[in-house]
Amino acid sequence: MAGAIIENMSTKKLVIVGVILLLFQAFSFMVGGLIAPSPTTAVHYLATKCVDTVKHHQSTKWFMPWGPNQCDKIRDFDEAMAKKIEANNIVFAVHIPLPNKEMSPWFQFMLVILQFDIAFKMYNQIEDGALATIDVGLAYRDDTLSEWTEMAHSIEQRKLSCNFTTTKTYENEGRYYECDLLPFMELGNVAHKYYLLNIRLPVSERKKINMGIGEIKDIRLVGIHQNGGFTKVWFAMKTFLTPSILIIMVWYWRRITLMTRPPVLLEKVIFALGLCMTFINIPVEWFSVGFNWTWMLLFGDIRQGIFYAMLLSFWIIFCGEHLMDQMERNHFSIYWKQVGPIVFGSFCLFIFDMCERGVQLKNPFYSIWASDVGTELAMAFIIVAGICACLYFLFLCFMVFQVFRNISGKRSSLPAMSKARRLHYEGLIFRFKFLMLVTLTCAAMTVIFFIISQVNEGHWHWGDYTVQVNSAFFTGIYGMWNLYVFAIMFLYAPSHKRYGDEQSSGAILCEASKTSLVFVVESVFEIHCSTEEPYR
Repeated sequence: MAGAIIENMSTKKLVIVGVILLLFQAFSFMVGGLIAPSPTTAVHYLATKCVDTVKHHQSTKWFMPWGPNQCDKIRDFDEAMAKKIEANNIVFAVHIPLPNKEMSPWFQFMLVILQFDIAFKMYNQIEDGALATIDVGLAYRDDTLSEWTEMAHSIEQRKLSCNFTTTKTYENEGRYYECDLLPFMELGNVAHKYYLLNIRLPVSERKKINMGIGEIKDIRLVGIHQNGGFTKVWFAMKTFLTPSILIIMVWYWRRITLMTRPPVLLEKVIFALGLCMTFINIPVEWFSVGFNWTWMLLFGDIRQGIFYAMLLSFWIIFCGEHLMDQMERNHFSIYWKQVGPIVFGSFCLFIFDMCERGVQLKNPFYSIWASDVGTELAMAFIIVAGICACLYFLFLCFMVFQVFRNISGKRSSLPAMSKARRLHYEGLIFRFKFLMLVTLTCAAMTVIFFIISQVNEGHWHWGDYTVQVNSAFFTGIYGMWNLYVFAIMFLYAPSHKRYGDEQSSGAILCEASKTSLVFVVESVFEIHCSTEEPYR
């Protein structure tokens, strides 16, 4: 009978394959840790206070904080009061990037965080639930001589969350509140060299706009973008891995179609996993360097969501098909209770992503975190997703435990076999258990990756080298998934070899079935009482 490569390949060759995959895994970590820079860079900006001297504000006029056409500036609001300049005539201008630098499409995205410097005044304190209304415009240009072109304009509200750590007395006037950072802007593509932000804080006592927000002294921005060097390393990995997975996937399915029987459920799911891995590997990001594709962040989230949904579903089916006590196998319908919640959860995360990044395609200043309802909804999604991820991992561990327990229960059948056949099946049991442990290790590494990615970026110094921790995890985990999918398709592809002599093997298996011996690891190798040709 024809089995999978995992059962028919010699131990020596399997060890060689395992060592090669392990070396590639180590190399993927080293690429991120030693070659690539940190994934992102944060740049701090202090807004320049410009004065709009025109009585009726012109929306098409842009205020430059520096350069040959820089605006009329004031140092602080005390100078504005001395010159009788109203708050509505002050424009906070920020040029991105800093002088003598320029942005690049290799930066991929730009995230901007806002922070207010608010001084404490006894007569002008921050009220509870205070909302700051921001009139903001974004413009771009690709050289220092051309005019600015408007890219977006919006009036946004941000809820202030500030804390004054000392006693509120006259002696402490002038001290600053400690205010939380506020989400401000996100661009899904950095297609231009220069960007300009003009921010106004309109004041209206009649409409109660920007009342009770304290005495704002300065506006600080933090611009975060992906490092160009990391982008090039990331693109290179995708370009290399795409044909690798594509070739093994075509080879795997060709072997499946050459079999006389139709593909079983596990083989179909493995092929679907290879398709999803190929989909996430295809380096369409190369086009974002030459085209202004602002939807690339959203498209990337969709690709990752499809892959992870497929991966989670694959693990459930993979373990389920190896539970030998299940009488009904090879039917997708029996897994709807496990796969259904995964699909539903992935769809909910897609809706959540569309509610923010989908809207940001039209308005880059929109943020679901800007309102109380949006914040509570977003936090609820994150908490529920975290709980579900933990429950899924525990359930996966439970399924693997069941598989191991069933295998251990069937080992009592082995002593009745001949020595050669008993050693063969004991080897299969070890190989299968090892593969299941590798699967759990990959799942655990993914959880660790998501935890570390939420922590502040850091790096370790190792001799004369600097190891970028975040970059190493990004490239390492990405390489790990590709190697895992590669290994699964290779090991579960039909083998052209047969264990032992065809006729004697068939006779032994038939005799064993007559004596009611239940063989081990039915899912990896099936018991047949025939010696039909494995290929057409």
